[in-house]
Amino acid sequence: MENAAIIGIGMTKIEANKVRETFADMVWEAVNKALNDAQMTINDIDNIITTSNDFWDGRTISCMAVGDASGARNKNVSCVEGDGTFGAFYGLTRVLSGSYGTTLVTAHSKGSESISSLITNAAFDPIYDRSLGMDMITACAMQATAYMYRTGTTSKQIAQVSVKNHGNAKNNPMSQLPMDITVEDVLNSEMISDPLHKLDCSPVSDGCCAIIIANKDRALKYNDKPVWIKGVSFCSDSYFLGDRDLSKAASLTKATNAAYKMAGINNPKDEIQVAELYDAFTYQELMWLEAMGLCDDGKGSELLENKYFDIGGKLPVNPSGGLLSGHPVIAAGLIRIAEIVKQLRGEAGKYQVHGAKLGVAQGVNGLAGQSHCVWVLGKEK
Repeated sequence: MENAAIIGIGMTKIEANKVRETFADMVWEAVNKALNDAQMTINDIDNIITTSNDFWDGRTISCMAVGDASGARNKNVSCVEGDGTFGAFYGLTRVLSGSYGTTLVTAHSKGSESISSLITNAAFDPIYDRSLGMDMITACAMQATAYMYRTGTTSKQIAQVSVKNHGNAKNNPMSQLPMDITVEDVLNSEMISDPLHKLDCSPVSDGCCAIIIANKDRALKYNDKPVWIKGVSFCSDSYFLGDRDLSKAASLTKATNAAYKMAGINNPKDEIQVAELYDAFTYQELMWLEAMGLCDDGKGSELLENKYFDIGGKLPVNPSGGLLSGHPVIAAGLIRIAEIVKQLRGEAGKYQVHGAKLGVAQGVNGLAGQSHCVWVLGKEK
């Protein structure tokens, strides 16, 4: 892979309701933070990628609402609909093409202005599935049941993911839900869709993130702390839930293996030092870890109990608090990338993983983890 790096990151605080801020306000804040972080001005950006979703924004051509705030005036601008990791992938390809030296990628979402059950129900096939009333939560509840049945993982064990991640969020001033909770608190919270309790689920959130990707020459020109992109891949599984083995994440495994190969990683369990994963639900953190080869299949819960994934453990996972502590849907994956950048720079403050030199970030599109995008980032070229 040609050398390319992330040289600037910016994000808003994740909140339940940014009632005083429009989409453009959030993007403006994140973009200017990223530019300041990279020691650049908007004139140094060659092209723009905005990441948004018409359904979540409640308007058609949602990208148009944030073009100016993203600095797209008199620049080449394009849009991606879906998770921010996929928008960043597109931005990376533009840099690697040689046509652009720098690309600014933004992703935003205001869940507070949406009704997620209606939006995610619309993702189902209109003839066979939609009339059943399915949505993302019920689909993921089915997946959780399948995963737990196959691996023997219990509700008590997946609840520990919530305890860990909400606890981690106490050290992250940008998180929405920093909390001290117990496994009993999770199991006694409202049952949303069996086996998922309220505290097994990520909250409704508003937020935005921006990153700047640059080729080698531009990266070294503007910034003395580039984080190098070592490997990237994405893969999509079948659309219909019944055409997949929901207890496994085959597309994630395929994407991860391709990213590892690109990065020259042979033993991810020993080489990856920090991970930021798309934990929209508690079971997903364990399921994704196993699919990514970061622990043996079915052994995630056992390692979790032994604090293997804690900030001070062998492989810290979601030290920022993850999505369980704040989930602005479209921006969520891009925030995972930004969090890994902070870790590799040593700028994560109280949730810093000491000595981290190689990390992985993951984003998800589609129902029950249909598509996955995996980024391997390194401190060194």
